[in-house]
Amino acid sequence: MEKTGQKVLFVCSEITPYLPETPASLIGRYLPQGTQERKKEIRCFMPRYGCINERKNQLHEVIRLSGMNLIIGGTDHPLIIKVASIAAAHTQVYFIDNEEYFKRKQVFSDENGKFFEDNDERAIFFARGVLETVKKLRWAPDIIFCQGWLSHLLPLYLKKAYKNDPLFANCKIILALDGNGLDEHFNPDFAQKAVFGEAGEKDLELLKTPDGINLAKTAARFSDGVILASDNLPIGLINYCRDRGLQVLKYKAKSYTDDSYIGEYNDFFDQF
Repeated sequence: MEKTGQKVLFVCSEITPYLPETPASLIGRYLPQGTQERKKEIRCFMPRYGCINERKNQLHEVIRLSGMNLIIGGTDHPLIIKVASIAAAHTQVYFIDNEEYFKRKQVFSDENGKFFEDNDERAIFFARGVLETVKKLRWAPDIIFCQGWLSHLLPLYLKKAYKNDPLFANCKIILALDGNGLDEHFNPDFAQKAVFGEAGEKDLELLKTPDGINLAKTAARFSDGVILASDNLPIGLINYCRDRGLQVLKYKAKSYTDDSYIGEYNDFFDQF
């Protein structure tokens, strides 16, 4: 049964037109619109990368949501929130911003293709920044949809660090695995830096080997459902999700060419 009125929070690493068109950024753009057209209430979040032209895209800071400091690795990092509208979709996008983490013009790697050394801290900052901002919005989501490795710590933080927050009491997490970042490696102390509140070292034990596969497994471990959004995911990762008893939506290539994935994703949301 279709759940009209359901509140869905989209947490995406990429959304077009703010970033070039990729399979992930197109989903980040059109899935929220299609979800809203199905009478669901939505909010969208992504990082404010330095390559995003703020004047062209009419970003502006939301003062009432900004001003918090997040402590990562013993250092305070100011959280700045900006917002812009996609007029054709009748949607707003909230941007998580910080001068140190997101001012650079490249997205995940430098001009030579080297994965940024602080991508672990960027993932920590993004996940915590989203949840703190949603708290300030006082908007209680029924579903949180996470896409992209940059969002993969959010399920852990929600289920552990924010487990007693009434705003998230009935929230379910749907993780979309698109294959991006699985081959990457993070700093050796990723797990130690990611500890926050009741999200402890035991919850982060997979990240003692800090690579993209173990980050995805950590996300799946604390999710309620998984969408296989790529046909080249490692079988070990897929089996990990199934072995945990998670509901899994299989990959269907045709659905991404005719946009029927939007209906399939929403039907999957409705199961939770």
